[in-house]
Amino acid sequence: MKLFAGHLSDRLGRRKFLVVGGYALAAVMRPLLAFAGNWHQVLAIRLADRVGKGVRTAPRDAMIADSVPLGQRGLAFGFHRAMDHLGAVIGPIIGYLLVILLAGNFTHIFLIAAIPALMAVLVAAFVMKEAPSHHTPTGKPIKLSLRGFDGNFKRFLVVLALFTLSNSSDSFLILRAVDSGVPLAIIPLLWAAHHASKVLSSLYGGDLSDRLGRKRLIVSGWVLYAAVYAGFAFVTNAFSVWALFLIYGIYFGLVEGAEKALVADLVRPEQRGTAYGLYNLAFGITVFPASLLMGIIWDWKGPATAFLVSAAMGAAAAILLLIFVQQRVENELLPAPENVN
Repeated sequence: MKLFAGHLSDRLGRRKFLVVGGYALAAVMRPLLAFAGNWHQVLAIRLADRVGKGVRTAPRDAMIADSVPLGQRGLAFGFHRAMDHLGAVIGPIIGYLLVILLAGNFTHIFLIAAIPALMAVLVAAFVMKEAPSHHTPTGKPIKLSLRGFDGNFKRFLVVLALFTLSNSSDSFLILRAVDSGVPLAIIPLLWAAHHASKVLSSLYGGDLSDRLGRKRLIVSGWVLYAAVYAGFAFVTNAFSVWALFLIYGIYFGLVEGAEKALVADLVRPEQRGTAYGLYNLAFGITVFPASLLMGIIWDWKGPATAFLVSAAMGAAAAILLLIFVQQRVENELLPAPENVN
């Protein structure tokens, strides 16, 4: 959905209606969980909710890139990621308090959760402004194909997919934390601290990518990721787990905003929606295989080997990014203007 929605926003030269529509679909679906009577209904509602996310994500990222100057692009994406992670801290806390106050009445909890969802739709519809549309130099519509992108962007997608193959579900980290002595009741606090680390580091990481360069930040973040996973291979106590989770949050701050800013740097403005769709596709197609691979190695050779293999793959991806992907901006991709006599 992210690929097709991003491409559609390029074809039409409009992105806002897809962003608003995606948020609106999610806002309508989530309260219906209050009335779900079986798992089939829950599955259908969740699938529709994820469709909403798929519709809005790539056009929204393209809107962010369209709306800020090049020198503030990393900061903009870093701020966006920070706010997303802040919601991941505040939302579960509110949910936990509502469970206590409402004595576990999940029907009322899901209905209350519709309020911020509706507010998000209103902000997207009436506060967000769309930048002027971009058109191809030839006036021809963007095709849903990799052929319209240069080899540098394609190499970035391949390296990104390889790195994502090392990045399994965070459920393995939680399992490792419990095995290392963290009480199960403390896991929500550990998870909240992890997201708080993401918030703080995302605010600074995006800005650093504007000043120091996207590629440098991404490579540094991937190397830090490899070091954290290597640490999880040998962790033996709760204190070390807390330290690793906090450092792991810094990895997200260094990488998430910089990666999205780099996508905008590597493609033409009129290609951004499709480019962000391809970026999400390269990430998405390797998420499940990454977790499957992690689980197989965990069962076969144990958690230490599984984490070390992931660390090695992450480090290898960082080296490949450093060697094969050039950092440049879309202005360098534009055709030279014709001489005017």
